[in-house]
Amino acid sequence: MTTKAYWEAVYRDKAQEVVSWYRPHLEKSVQLIEVAAPDHGAAIIDVGGGESTLVDDLLLRGYRDISVLDISPLALQVARQRLGNAANTVKWLVGDITQANLPRQRYDVWHDRAVFHFLVDRQQRAAYVQQVLHSLAPNGHLVMATFGPEGPQQCSGLETVRYDTKRLSEQLGPRFELVDHSLEYHRTPGGSIQQFLYACFRKTG
Repeated sequence: MTTKAYWEAVYRDKAQEVVSWYRPHLEKSVQLIEVAAPDHGAAIIDVGGGESTLVDDLLLRGYRDISVLDISPLALQVARQRLGNAANTVKWLVGDITQANLPRQRYDVWHDRAVFHFLVDRQQRAAYVQQVLHSLAPNGHLVMATFGPEGPQQCSGLETVRYDTKRLSEQLGPRFELVDHSLEYHRTPGGSIQQFLYACFRKTG
């Protein structure tokens, strides 16, 4: 099964409120984005946004240039239907983030909650980092949430990679300066606890 087919099956077979990563609102992500981009005209891309309500909350706060990318067209359709007419103000992108054709230095904030930790292959991670370097504006911010050092080693039947700030910084490389980080203990709809590392980096040069 291809990666796209796998995630299409997940979104087709499971309601939004029962998948393990579900949160009604991504409060920590919103907080970090607001600090990184106080200007509501900033260009923001939510990578792996799927059915997430982050786009709803950013629109409510007045952000006007939002893109949402996901490998699953079905997940994006759920978000579009939920937003109604407001969906027309958002750019919806379907693709695998390691291969997507993104514009150069377009985004002021790149947000990713729970995508990077699924990239267990070194070449996939390298391709992801190159995408960020290519499409993030100079001095732009990368807001990322991955499983922390005590997070699960598997999720949705897939292996994951766990990170502390040192390991994550090493993966991203020297052009990303760590400016903020914290741990969050996410309670899944099933009642288990998942440790997430939230980190904000600034692209230098």
